[in-house]
Amino acid sequence: MIEFIIGKIVSKRDDSIVIQNNGIGYRVFTSANTISKLAIGLDDQIIYTQLHSREDGIYLYGFAAEEEMDMFNLLLLVSKIGPKTAIGILSSLTPHQIRVAIVNNNVEKLCESPGVGKKTAERIIVELKDRIDANLIKVEPMIYDNSSKIYSDCIQALMGLGYTRYEVEKSISGLEMEKLNLQSAIKEGLKRLSKH
Repeated sequence: MIEFIIGKIVSKRDDSIVIQNNGIGYRVFTSANTISKLAIGLDDQIIYTQLHSREDGIYLYGFAAEEEMDMFNLLLLVSKIGPKTAIGILSSLTPHQIRVAIVNNNVEKLCESPGVGKKTAERIIVELKDRIDANLIKVEPMIYDNSSKIYSDCIQALMGLGYTRYEVEKSISGLEMEKLNLQSAIKEGLKRLSKH
C-alpha cells in the first residue's frame, strides 16, 4: 500500500495529476478540488494515496488532504459507487458539504454531483448516515463557502467554452472570489484568457 507521495507536481489534467518522486512520475487520479489546490513545479507537495486494482489495470487515487481521502473511502462503501463516481462527488462538493447533506437528508445537494441521480443520493444517505457524527455537524451547521462554489462554477463555465482546466485555473488564480459574483468571475477569467 502506498500511503502518500511527497514530490513535485509536474503536470495537471482534468482528472489527474503527475507527481514526481525520486525520478519516477506517478499518475494520480483525483478531484477538481485537489487539483485546484496544487501548484505545478513546487517541491515537497504531499498527496495521500490509495491503490486500486481492476481488470483493466492498476490505478492510483489521491488527495491533497486526508479529510478528502477519508470521504473518498467512505463513499466507496456505498453499493454501486466506484472510484470514478466518488471522485466526481468530491469534485463538486467538499467533504464537509457531503457530511452535512447526509445528516440533513439533502438529496438535492448530493444530486449536484455528476453521475449522481436521486436513487444514488438516497443510497449514500441511507448507507452512510450511521457513519457520520451528527454532533460534529450540529456544532458547525450548514455552511457553504460561496466563493469556492463560484470558483468551481467559473471553472466549469470556462471549460465549457473549450479551454482546458489548466488554462482556466491559471487564468483565475489570484482572483478574490469572495468579492465577485459568478458573472464577474467568468468575465474576468475570459479577459485574462484572451491575453494568453
